[in-house]
Amino acid sequence: MGVACSKGEPQIRCGAERLEHYLPSIGERPIALVANHTSVVEGTHLVDTLLSRGIQKDQILKVFAPEHGFRGERAAGTFIDNSADPITGIPIVSLYGKHKKPTPGDLDGVELVVFDLQDVGARFYTYISTLHYVMEACAENGVPLMVLDRPNPNGNFVDGPVMDPAYSSFVGMHPIPVVYGLTIGELAGMINGEGWLSNGVKCDLEVVSCTNYSHSTSYSLPVSPSPNLSNDHAIRLYPSTCFFEGTVLSEGRGTPMPFEVYGHPNLEGDFVFTPRVISGVSGKPKFLDQLCRGTDLRDVVPQQGWSRIHLRWLLDAYKKFPEKSEFFIPYFEKLAGTKELRRQIEAGWDETEIRASWQKEVNDYLEKREDYLIYD
Repeated sequence: MGVACSKGEPQIRCGAERLEHYLPSIGERPIALVANHTSVVEGTHLVDTLLSRGIQKDQILKVFAPEHGFRGERAAGTFIDNSADPITGIPIVSLYGKHKKPTPGDLDGVELVVFDLQDVGARFYTYISTLHYVMEACAENGVPLMVLDRPNPNGNFVDGPVMDPAYSSFVGMHPIPVVYGLTIGELAGMINGEGWLSNGVKCDLEVVSCTNYSHSTSYSLPVSPSPNLSNDHAIRLYPSTCFFEGTVLSEGRGTPMPFEVYGHPNLEGDFVFTPRVISGVSGKPKFLDQLCRGTDLRDVVPQQGWSRIHLRWLLDAYKKFPEKSEFFIPYFEKLAGTKELRRQIEAGWDETEIRASWQKEVNDYLEKREDYLIYD
């Protein structure tokens, strides 16, 4: 993985790399960071970078860590304790599990929160839910928020059903499509502007934008955003293959290729794999130590390119699965953000029909999105 620009284009600079822009804004104020292993400046963690550039250690009152922890070493969905950074001793407060939103006590003495996480542009990726709760806490406690923006590796298109608020959860909090085509800084502007925070509160928001970036720019992440998204191909597949998490099938957790393969012990397929516990990556995966049959997508490059969600693998798996009534689990509606996708698949709709059903809402969203674009 690494930053990729078209030949002749200037190098992208992420918000965190524009130190000359935001260090004066921090000044001597006591701050808190929302950061993890993706919060790097030319390979050095943001915490260490700030300390090397004159920010005092006692200025950084704490670091809030999202799902996967401060160093990104925790598997998805695992409980994360509060702790301290072993290198600097700065307290780390987990924003996962029951404590998703900073409390007034967490923000006591903090005069600025700096947010720097690498998103992947899919509604069910939980870093944007962490963004929502941090914005809400900042708004309620009168603390300004600075978002250090980063490119969206799936930012070149918008697709998928728009979330029905009835299915709001930590894997989908906003009425946006599955792939929403905004950077995390642009999305922060939309959350604020559309009044999506509790009781319509507004966050005092500043976005430190990227330079030399547009939504048509190819971008390869310099750091894996989470343990189960280990390469650019998996990140591109993720908006399509994450739907398998809402089924009884394995999405490849517990293998070296999560979200690039899928299967089940009772599924047809010429590819086989056996999920194992992988420390810091998989937790206890589906079908632990059981042989699964299915499909290997590691070499797949869709004919339509990476410019849409691809449903054909989900539809094919449903068609082949022998026990149709057991295929979906209730989590599927949370991932899809609607009950309609499951109903359409069970009714035998093809991909063209399904895609047409969400197009009007996507078009309405695209009009709304125009107001919040920074880069186009």
